[in-house]
Amino acid sequence: MQRICVFAGAASGARESYRQAARELGTEIGRRGLGLVYGGAASGMMGLCADAALAAGADVTGVLPRALMKREIAHPRLTELRVVNSLHERKAVMSALCDAVVALPGGFGTLDELFESITWAQLGLHDKPIGMLDADGYYGPLLTFMDHARAEGFVQPTPFLTAAPTAKALLDALASLPRPRTASGPPRP
Repeated sequence: MQRICVFAGAASGARESYRQAARELGTEIGRRGLGLVYGGAASGMMGLCADAALAAGADVTGVLPRALMKREIAHPRLTELRVVNSLHERKAVMSALCDAVVALPGGFGTLDELFESITWAQLGLHDKPIGMLDADGYYGPLLTFMDHARAEGFVQPTPFLTAAPTAKALLDALASLPRPRTASGPPRP
């Protein structure tokens, strides 16, 4: 893994544990010599993760839709900021630039990005492992629902998807997950 795509929101959440998880993820990405690809904003969970990654020496690439330039204030100290035309293009560019995907605790936008990434993996459109940073049990109810959807026959097993309570544990797990099968061939080792 060279670059981690982090899905996170422009809000900071109700608990300090969520904000701490964002900072720890950014720090761990930098400590491991990895790069960060994220939504490009200076605020909320996005800004906390980016600031920590930059402080830890990581290259940080932001991808921000033109329409959100004022609403999600662009981070002024990024290694690179790519301005795109739409949210869909943002997700596609972020996916193309990374080797693995992590979702921090977040709202509908973060969940949209997470589920689209999972769907693309199941369809063979990318072969990146996907993780959820389950800070303070945030993703527990979603993981329970996903198990329910599998049991009811609506969701296939997702061996390329994991969750962990800490940044270190999550990045370790992502490095050892099987890669999803792509449309052009078998999973990568």
